[in-house]
Amino acid sequence: MEVPAIAKIDLGNLAGSVAESYANFTVSEVNDHVVRLSVMTGSYDWHFHPNSDETFMTIEGILLVDLETETIELLPGELLTIPRNIIHRTRPKNARSVNITVEHRDMETVIVLDQK
Repeated sequence: MEVPAIAKIDLGNLAGSVAESYANFTVSEVNDHVVRLSVMTGSYDWHFHPNSDETFMTIEGILLVDLETETIELLPGELLTIPRNIIHRTRPKNARSVNITVEHRDMETVIVLDQK
C-alpha cells in the first residue's frame, strides 16, 4: 500500500504571492472534495452550482456574499455554506479578500447573466 504524502501548506505565503486581481486554485483534496484558495480584488460573476454546496471561510479581509435577497459579510475566521442551486456572487468589501472554499471536485458553475 502506498502511503500518501503529508505536507503542510502555508496559505499566507501562497496568498501573498498572488499578483492577479482574481486567483482561485486547489490547495488540497479531501475524499471527493477540493479545498481552494481564492484571492480577489473584484467581484466574481453571479452564479450557482447545480451539483454541489459551496463553503467559504475568510482568512484575510472581509468577504461579501451577495444573495438575491441579502448580502452576508464574512470576517476572518467566519464560515458560510451556500446550498446548491442558490444564486450568489462573492466580492471583497475592501481592497482584497483571501478565502478558503470547499466544494465537490466535479462542481459545475452556471453563470447568471440577468442579475442585479
